[in-house]
Amino acid sequence: MTGDPRAFFALDLGAATTAAALIGHVAGRWRLLGAVTFPAGVPVPAVLEVLGSRVTAADAELAAALGAAGAADRPRLTVRSTPPAALAVVAVSERSLETLGQAADRTGWRIRTASSERLDPIALTAMLLDPEVSAVLVGAGDPPGADERSSLGDLAALVAATANRRPDLTIILAGSMAGQAPRFESTAERAGEVILAPAAGAGSPPAGPLRELLERARTWPDDSRHAFARAVGTLAETLDRRVEGIELGLDGAARVHASPGHGGGAANVQTAVLSTAALVPPDPDEAMVDRALAWSTVRLDRHRMRDRLRDLRLHPWGAIPGEGARLRLTAARTAVARLVGGTPELSALPPADLLVVGGGAWAVAPGPAIALAVADVVRRPGACQLAYDHARLLAPIGAVEDVAERRSLLADLAGDLLLPLGSVVMPQGMRAGKAAGRLVVHGATASSQLDLVPGGLELVDLPPGENAVAEFEFREPVRLGTRGRHFAVDVAGGLGGLLVDLRDVPLRLPDRPDRRREVLAAWQDALWTGGEG
Repeated sequence: MTGDPRAFFALDLGAATTAAALIGHVAGRWRLLGAVTFPAGVPVPAVLEVLGSRVTAADAELAAALGAAGAADRPRLTVRSTPPAALAVVAVSERSLETLGQAADRTGWRIRTASSERLDPIALTAMLLDPEVSAVLVGAGDPPGADERSSLGDLAALVAATANRRPDLTIILAGSMAGQAPRFESTAERAGEVILAPAAGAGSPPAGPLRELLERARTWPDDSRHAFARAVGTLAETLDRRVEGIELGLDGAARVHASPGHGGGAANVQTAVLSTAALVPPDPDEAMVDRALAWSTVRLDRHRMRDRLRDLRLHPWGAIPGEGARLRLTAARTAVARLVGGTPELSALPPADLLVVGGGAWAVAPGPAIALAVADVVRRPGACQLAYDHARLLAPIGAVEDVAERRSLLADLAGDLLLPLGSVVMPQGMRAGKAAGRLVVHGATASSQLDLVPGGLELVDLPPGENAVAEFEFREPVRLGTRGRHFAVDVAGGLGGLLVDLRDVPLRLPDRPDRRREVLAAWQDALWTGGEG
């Protein structure tokens, strides 16, 4: 932003969705005046014109005072997600290749792996010359193993020869391969960088420095997932709470865990970006079809499910009415499951107090259904508040470079940008039976009671903005943060109210497809308006 604007646009340009918000300075603080979401093919000026006209129609006097009309001359905060580029990971041995691949796996690249132990030089060269490959990570053990020393120079020479034919290629030399750097001396014709990187196992945690380098090499200055992670960290600092963020888009996903720093310092932020956790990868494999069938409430055979997923990839905004919205949420649920399964180091961290979901994948689902989809796959005993970045504001705010300005902006907008979905309470360790205990929810105006039945899913009406105390009394000890029988948990309301999840941790579904669909439909139907997508 430049100057001292009274209003500005925040834009998150995704692969399938364009999200635009208008932010205005009202009564001494920044407020969200309006937000719209359109398919990515709609020109940005048209999107901003629609947004400005809607704000003007809602409050012409305020819009005129803020100068909200006239989209062309408003300042903009813009972030964008770009299709993940391909990174070729090559090594002398299969052993080193596995270590390098694990380091690169959660950095947002589309990974292709090969070793000179497995591929001949012709096949290896063909992979490196593929125009989709934009960078090469080449490495060996540090120090190289006895089985690697004799072939180290040969692999370096092959990659260097490829780099001469592909002057735009970025070369990353890791570990002992950095000693081969003279082979890659830049010439006037070479545009790609040659980067010296630490070994895959170096650092604390292991591979941490290499992973950070790979993330920087992939990230553009206005990268939306990098900005989303930064905003989640600022949110943890602002709220003084542990915050987890899950951002899910057509081409990839990000999972962020942020803990507030001591004494108001910078938050400790850990991030993983997975191209494999995209809403629908470019070519859905059999494993993805299996996962989608396992979560679907729609009766489809394998061939039809594969076709529907491919259609969703090609036309993300197509066939939304009826079953289309439910299929899209099924794909989102399976993508989050891949994201959680691919980031065990984040799952091992202390549970978050607040879990925020964002991204275009959720654009057509009702809030309560989003809450259940997250609870289905993020299975951690305890209590957590859920919120939805409904206007896609976190990433644009994360693009603000000045830390103080970013904190101030986020503090003003926190109540506007986070749509409360409700709270999830998830005990673990209940034995099967008719009743495991009793719950009393003490609200501001009334109290409600219900029996706790193992395997069930209870919804307690708790509207947005209302806080309550949920008092649990179990017949036998369970795990709910700590182990015990009696718990008093502070909960906050939302579109989905209070979700008391008494299902297994981890979740177990029936093996029979028809019975599984029946169980999933029973859980989901109440959370779709009128029982329809």
